[in-house]
Amino acid sequence: MSALPIAQCALAAGLSWWVAFDLLGHSRPFFAPIAAVVSLGVSLGARLRRSVELVVGVTVGIGVGDLIITAIGTGPWQIAVVVMLAMAAAVFLDGGPIIAMQAASSAVLVATLIPPGDAGGYERMLDALVGGLVGVAVVAVVPTHPVRRARTQAANVLATAADVLRKTADGLTEQNPAPIREALDRARATQAQIDSMRADLKGGHEITRISPMYWNSRERHDRLQATADPLDNAVRNIRVLVRRSLSVVRDDEILDPRLVDEIEKLSHAVDVLREMMLAEPGEQPDQAEAARVLRSVAIDAKPELVEKAGLSAHVVFGQLRSTLVDLMQVAGMQRISAMALLPPTVANPGVPPEV
Repeated sequence: MSALPIAQCALAAGLSWWVAFDLLGHSRPFFAPIAAVVSLGVSLGARLRRSVELVVGVTVGIGVGDLIITAIGTGPWQIAVVVMLAMAAAVFLDGGPIIAMQAASSAVLVATLIPPGDAGGYERMLDALVGGLVGVAVVAVVPTHPVRRARTQAANVLATAADVLRKTADGLTEQNPAPIREALDRARATQAQIDSMRADLKGGHEITRISPMYWNSRERHDRLQATADPLDNAVRNIRVLVRRSLSVVRDDEILDPRLVDEIEKLSHAVDVLREMMLAEPGEQPDQAEAARVLRSVAIDAKPELVEKAGLSAHVVFGQLRSTLVDLMQVAGMQRISAMALLPPTVANPGVPPEV
């Protein structure tokens, strides 16, 4: 959890109370800071949608709470009825978890701490709107960097991928399953990082649209966004490669040393790709340099590496080629261009190479 999202929440909560209490004259604007904090959360991603969902949820909760509590009073069973009806109405309107939970919590507040008569329902709805708008304004004026977090996550994933490939190559060279098992565990643990990267990209997209400070970062963000799917695919292919490499060692299957060398070379190429991900515009290595290094690995991924080899060796070879195609896309190449760089896997030149 970084300091900036926490500071944003704190600032938005204070500002929203000030707007609702001092400027609008609302005596108990509880929902303003609540709306501001919930709309921001402590992470990036979909804040505009969250703000809208929040206002809808509060409106439903307050409306249902005011109507029902005025008619049946307060008490344990009345609260249960209010929460049930508020959540049912929210689910009927949208089905989103934020709307349903906010409707329920707002209805509980109306039924207990802020019963009808203390403040008009319209004031509480306006307070929620104020909080949501202040939250969006804080993101626009005090934004997080739209690409820094995501590219750091991507670089971390690539660092893990490079280490996984190195450990796999070492295990294959030594015919030792231990480093390959360790590599497989590390590869399987990368999904959380990838999911976090996607969330950061989603939040970064939002920031480049609402914050004037980062309007000029839209193109850079879009380029990074384009790497998310191929990077995810590359990691998935590496997992299969490592799992099959473990089978190679366990089954005492013969593997061409040149194929092991290809895995080792790929790990070094992934290191270059990681450095590219962290480089500022104009710095080296750039996409062209990373693509060049990956091409140097791709041209040696020839079918002769698995001639007369067993099934697991063929799977390792196929996953190596698939990973190369994915990583070349991370380096900015089109998929069809990346595939064209791989040596054909069949003798018939009219048949496209398999990946």
